[in-house]
Amino acid sequence: MREATALPDTVVLDGASLTPEDVAAVARHDASVELDADAIERMRDSRARVESVLDSGEPVYGVNTGFGHLVETHIDREDIERLQTNLVRSHSAGAGRELTRTEVRSMMVTRANTLAKGYSGIRPEVVDVLVSMLNEGVHPVVRSRGSLGASGDLAPLAHMALVLIGEGEAHVDGERYSGDDALRSAGLEPVTLKSKEGLALINGTQLTVGLASLFVVDAERIVDAADAAGALTTEVTMGTTANCDPAIHDVRPHPGQRESAAAVRRLTEGSTVLESHKDCERVQDAYSIRCLPQVNGAVRDAVSHLREAVEIELNSVTDNPLVFPAGAVDERAPGTDVAAVVSAGNFHGEPLALRLDYAAGALTELAAISERRTDRMLNPDVQESYLPPFLTEHSGLRSGYMIAQYTAAALLNECRSFGRPSLDSTPVSGGQEDHVSMSGQSALNARVVAENVATIVGVELLCGAQAAEFLADGLELGTGTGAVRDAIRSVVPPLDDDRPLDGELEEASDLVRFGAIRAAIGDALD
Repeated sequence: MREATALPDTVVLDGASLTPEDVAAVARHDASVELDADAIERMRDSRARVESVLDSGEPVYGVNTGFGHLVETHIDREDIERLQTNLVRSHSAGAGRELTRTEVRSMMVTRANTLAKGYSGIRPEVVDVLVSMLNEGVHPVVRSRGSLGASGDLAPLAHMALVLIGEGEAHVDGERYSGDDALRSAGLEPVTLKSKEGLALINGTQLTVGLASLFVVDAERIVDAADAAGALTTEVTMGTTANCDPAIHDVRPHPGQRESAAAVRRLTEGSTVLESHKDCERVQDAYSIRCLPQVNGAVRDAVSHLREAVEIELNSVTDNPLVFPAGAVDERAPGTDVAAVVSAGNFHGEPLALRLDYAAGALTELAAISERRTDRMLNPDVQESYLPPFLTEHSGLRSGYMIAQYTAAALLNECRSFGRPSLDSTPVSGGQEDHVSMSGQSALNARVVAENVATIVGVELLCGAQAAEFLADGLELGTGTGAVRDAIRSVVPPLDDDRPLDGELEEASDLVRFGAIRAAIGDALD
């Protein structure tokens, strides 16, 4: 489904300004990619520094030594290019499902951007081939498992790099080719890697940050849609928006809480449904309605915390070793009078892993409260008397939306089962890499959580739109919630009789995840 929110058609990689929205534009919609002219010069300068270090004969990790536990093994000058090729081949040891086209493209564009900063010692010609692969639609076959999120996302990035040297496999226009044939079909030549370049391609957090970028974009839209779903449910269950009064949130001024409360107020402006029962005897609504601002707002804040880290990581150098000009670092760093090559730990994915797990857990809570609101519309033991059981007339003969809630509950259970990969660490490489972040798994889990939660919120929206069919004549939804109901009705008709719902759940999920609900609200309220 086409994203409803405008995204750029061209993304220029300068190593400093890439955003999650840029990643989504390239990954999902094939926005063209260009290398910034200044970035090309920085890469040339960085490459010259690597050559100067190589000429000095100093032992430097990744340039003329082995890797991991084999760091003390010196590599002869005549074997240095072979070392880089062997590195890419040996590290292409992933397993599990293949990454999707979107996931591979997110990894490719983020890797090209970090290389463009000019601290990795790679020739711009190599990065240009990576960019050309994006523009020509050459997508390496990448196994999803194998990253520990330290030394970066090694195995997935190695599978990506394998195609650059004419090996491995890639998809082009839906067909699967050998790496060499895939490149040549796009008019590209395989790369012969020079010193440091294999390591520059595979050492970084780009699987993690690419997927995290897509998660952030999706999660922000999902929270907006969840506010809208909650506002619609509040109306059709004859609830109140008094819980969203600004005075309440001024005395507990969390930013997300204030934003969600304000959203519900805006969405329900003009609602005659709310006006129709202002003097009823109900004292208060259930927590799933009354506490929407507090729960959705906390999720907003968690996603915002992740966005902060993602925006930094997208424009950071996550390589090892790093190549600096002489004098830029401590004089004890190995190098020459024109360069210093420093081994450090920017490849460690912890800054993303912890926040990814936190944000995925927060989004799971968003799903949990949404599912409870769905129950309030379906469950004959708790719902308003004017709503028929499971939102269908002749219930018993018909099941209505009963099983849609089952699906929401099953997806919620899956989200809850993921745990926190970032709390685990399994030492590898003979104990040299003795603490890892597991950020790649955190990112893969978060992607599934976003897809599941979009469907769960979509189920609530479907039920809210169906419940609105039973409102008394003359009652009107708010301007915003009415637009949300209309967005649902543009793809799903009222449920007049039982029918298969799987396609309709997918349609509703897409409206949530790709921004159509947010866009409908914006069009109605602007």
